Amino acid sequence: MQTRHAALGLFGVLLLWQGAVAAALLPLYVLPTPAAVLAALWRQRAFLLDQTTVTLGEIVAGLVLGSLFGAAIAFLLAAWPRLGRLAWPMLLVLQAFPVFVLAPILVLWLGFGMASKVAMTVIIIFFPVASAFADGLNRTPQDIVDAAALTPASHWQILTQIRVPLALPQLATGLRVAAPLAPLGAVVGEWVGASGGLGFVMVQANARMQSDMVFAAMVLLAILAVALRLLIDRLTRPFAPWARTRPPVFD
Repeated sequence: MQTRHAALGLFGVLLLWQGAVAAALLPLYVLPTPAAVLAALWRQRAFLLDQTTVTLGEIVAGLVLGSLFGAAIAFLLAAWPRLGRLAWPMLLVLQAFPVFVLAPILVLWLGFGMASKVAMTVIIIFFPVASAFADGLNRTPQDIVDAAALTPASHWQILTQIRVPLALPQLATGLRVAAPLAPLGAVVGEWVGASGGLGFVMVQANARMQSDMVFAAMVLLAILAVALRLLIDRLTRPFAPWARTRPPVFD
């Protein structure tokens, strides 16, 4: 039911968009109609599919590496709290930098290929994952920790067998938050310097005032973001089936 309502709402927005552009007599290079965007998607389908594949490879690589890196950072900081007190401020400073500031530096260091886009995606992805997982590790109920302390269990056994399993719902939440952000890292990297990808298409089309192609690339990016969100939601269900939550829009 919720999916049907969302589809109807989207259809209504598209109708209003089509009517507003037609009524205002705006030129297509200013604001294309949904029909023009769909026509561009069909007309350039082979080209856009190739560019989508490029961006998707960057997104998947960055999402996997960023998630692993974020989870590892959270685990290490929970294992060594003193290290965490030193490292978290530096991680916060890194996260505070706008991505547009870091993108040119990464392109300069790593070149115009895939590596710089993956690195940008990793930087965007790792912090939500690390922050959510670390919060889960630090919120283990104290009575459970106290009960475990009465047993011969070591610090590592308490961490790996009690704190980590109880923090898996928070890790799943971090992954679900991070997944829609992954396309942002790849596209920003492609905007700064690339020879392919949807971000590259947007830059080139914008320079030629082909706004229908710009919107077509945006549509494909939106589809990738939603697909990644749904995929992560499905993959994280086994993490903590007792604490599974799904947004109503996907019911």
